Amino acid sequence: MKALVYHGPKKVSIDSVPDAKIEKQTDVIIKLTTTNICGSDLHMYEGRTDVEKGKILGHENLGEVVEVGKAVDSVKKGMKVVLPFNIGCGFCANCERGLTGYCLTCSDPSVMPGMAGAAYGFAGMGPYSGGQAEYLRVPYADFNCLKLPEDATAKEKDYVMLSDIFPTGWHSTRLADLKPGESILIYGAGPVGLMAALSAKIQGASQIFVVDHKADRLTLAKKLGATPIDSSNDNVSEQIRELTNGLGADCGAECIGYQCHNSKGKEVPNMVMNALVDAVKATGTLGVVGVFIPHDPKADDPLEKKGQIAFDFGKFWFKGQKMGTGQCNVKAYNRRLMDLIHHGKANPSIIISHELPLSQAPEAYKHFDNRDDGWTKVILHPHAA
Repeated sequence: MKALVYHGPKKVSIDSVPDAKIEKQTDVIIKLTTTNICGSDLHMYEGRTDVEKGKILGHENLGEVVEVGKAVDSVKKGMKVVLPFNIGCGFCANCERGLTGYCLTCSDPSVMPGMAGAAYGFAGMGPYSGGQAEYLRVPYADFNCLKLPEDATAKEKDYVMLSDIFPTGWHSTRLADLKPGESILIYGAGPVGLMAALSAKIQGASQIFVVDHKADRLTLAKKLGATPIDSSNDNVSEQIRELTNGLGADCGAECIGYQCHNSKGKEVPNMVMNALVDAVKATGTLGVVGVFIPHDPKADDPLEKKGQIAFDFGKFWFKGQKMGTGQCNVKAYNRRLMDLIHHGKANPSIIISHELPLSQAPEAYKHFDNRDDGWTKVILHPHAA
């Protein structure tokens, strides 16, 4: 089969690789019809992780079941399914609590003491191949496959967003403890930040502020009902307080991660976290879903090399703020978010900028990594000509 394979920093190619196959009788194989490039993929693409050469990338996956293990009960051949990016077993202590992003069965404990969690095609998240390929093995298929309704093909570009960014955007608002009628400050108008804005709108936020310095992405944020804030003006906190009676936003969402850049293009790992502390009101809550990693030897910042940032903890403490962090437990949300799409209450595909065959993925990575204008969200069709 054909797949996108990592060969080193900014080196990916479409290669012929061994076909995905049933390894345990609880597996299924899906024929991928849509798979996305995620901002998280860029950390690996840039060589900022310890992902091994030869890894098939891709964790936002949707397709049709073509082979079923003998121990699989509810998933049938021919079903159209979308997969959470995180792989859960369904029966460990964390999965039982709904914390499927921290599965104890599927994780690789050799990565870091106390580590938990697994994902398709991602550094440090187990041996699982990604889905930027023609076919994909799905472990514990009864638990991980979400069967899509009868409009699966018509709304495929919406449903594929259930694999990661729509639930992750929603998760940021839940970590931030957003309540109807409250205001929220979202840092980052990338795909996850835009999904956080969509989620906040659905949940009844009174004011939604989205901060970025890319004009094309801020335009999308405005289309989603948010107030765009241009961070190149360097007075974001003052603007937010002016718009919230001097108090600051009720809560905030960090949707960028440690590779955040200032308006001049310089990477400043602590910039957004400290900006949120400043602009969110006293007693407000922060939801942090942008990726932060335990170590990055290639970082310019000496703290970030060790997975640390210079955090304004004194201001955070003095303001009595709270914080929720971590990757999204997709299965905690994806079924209900699917219903929002099915019944016409959510259209996450509005952010898609490019729809390409898998063969064009290497070039798409270059454009997406450069943050070129107009390259907001790329979806790939592995079996398209």
